[in-house]
This record gives sequence, C-alpha cells and structure tokens, in this order.
Amino acid sequence: MTTDLTTGPAAARSTAQRMRAGAIRLLCAAALCVAATNAFAQDANVVAAGTQSAVQLDTPIKAAAPLKVRPIFGDLAELDPNAVLDQQQKPKLTERISGVLSKAMSLLGTPYRWGGESTEGFDCSGLVGYVYRSVLGMELPRVSRQMATTGEAVERSALVPGDLVFFGKRGRVSHVGIYVGEGRFLHAPSRGKDVRVDSLASGYWSGRYMQGRRVAM
Repeated sequence: MTTDLTTGPAAARSTAQRMRAGAIRLLCAAALCVAATNAFAQDANVVAAGTQSAVQLDTPIKAAAPLKVRPIFGDLAELDPNAVLDQQQKPKLTERISGVLSKAMSLLGTPYRWGGESTEGFDCSGLVGYVYRSVLGMELPRVSRQMATTGEAVERSALVPGDLVFFGKRGRVSHVGIYVGEGRFLHAPSRGKDVRVDSLASGYWSGRYMQGRRVAM
C-alpha cells in the first residue's frame, strides 16, 4: 500500500517547516533592506559634505586691497594734496624734483668732511648746497642755520621730496638734510660717517627735528 504523504502528521510538519523557512527569509530580506537604506543615507551624507567642501573651496577668496605707497619720484600734486599745479607746471616740477633726488642718491657713500662741499667729502650743508647748485643752479646759504631762513616753512606731515629738513636742539639749527619721501631724508651725518639715508622717526633724529623748508623750484 502506498502512503499518501500529502496528508497526515508528516505532511503537516513539512508544511510548518516550509512556513518557518519562508518567514526567516522574509526577516533576512527586511534586515538587508534596512542595512542598505542606512548605508545609502550615510553615503549621501558623505557626498553632500564633500560637495559642500568643494563649493567652499571653489568659492573665490576676496583679495585684500593693495597697499598704496607714495612714490619717491612721483607727481608733486600726488605727494602733496594741498598743492595746486596746472598741467604745464607739473612735468617741469616733477622733473626738477626727480633731478634733485637722483643727484642726491648718487652721492650715497661719500665720506663726511668738515667744511667739504665736493664729491671728495661733504658736511651737511655742503652736501645740500652742492646738490641744489648742480641740478638747479641755485645758490643756498652756506651753513644750515642760514638755510633754515630760506623758502617757506612746511609742516612735517606735509613734507614732499626735495624739501629741506633741519635739526638741532635748544632752538638752534645745527644740521640739514634733503627729504626723499616715505619719512626718510638723505644727509652727511658727522665725522667718521658717509652720506646716507635715515628715518625721521628714528629716536635720535626724531628728537632733534626742528622744521622743514621748501625752496622755490
């Protein structure tokens, strides 16, 4: 006699086993779906963060405004905002100032010599007189305290290249130099030193600064 396996206790057990196996497969599939969803969300966050970083990196950085520096050989009207010059005067004045500065700079390193007024050696007023005489044909007083009475007085904040700057103490002028711009002046300092450029802001010269003068050019 052939046994019918589709009915009876054995068939019931087989059906139950298949149902349990199916349920397990469904649970596994659901777990895999959840895991995949979480992984996708994490990847999306990473991509979004990377995109944001890329956008930030690609965003152009605004450059700082360039610093404006006064040129030593510039237009007098640019160096002195209060100067009123017509178009015919500007090139002439600029050329003459440039000539004074070029001549003065060419003498850097010349030794100091008391009473000197030639390229063999200069004292302070001898240097200034030599430059103005050579470039402009202008005869200035021989000594610094007399030079300090020529031209017109100029405030320290309004100095322009070519102006004369005077130093001393107790109200008596004893030294002179040529202002070259940017708070600096060229001069023949003293015995044992050469013609050089110093700063008006240095402790020694700042404490002895007396006045600036502008001679007619």
